[in-house]
Amino acid sequence: MEDQQETSEEKKLPKWKSLLKKFGIGGIIFFTVKGIITSTLIYFLGKNFWIIIKDYVAQWFN
Repeated sequence: MEDQQETSEEKKLPKWKSLLKKFGIGGIIFFTVKGIITSTLIYFLGKNFWIIIKDYVAQWFN
């Protein structure tokens, strides 16, 4: 019966509190920074990706 009470209490916690309990503050900071860096890399690589391919293909025809 104690296990059922614990799981129902965990379900009542908001998502960020359960994540905080699972990963700790260091883990939350790590995943946040990792997400920001990943998003930035994807944005800039995606932006420059077509320029690089266009220049590479243009070299074939010159």
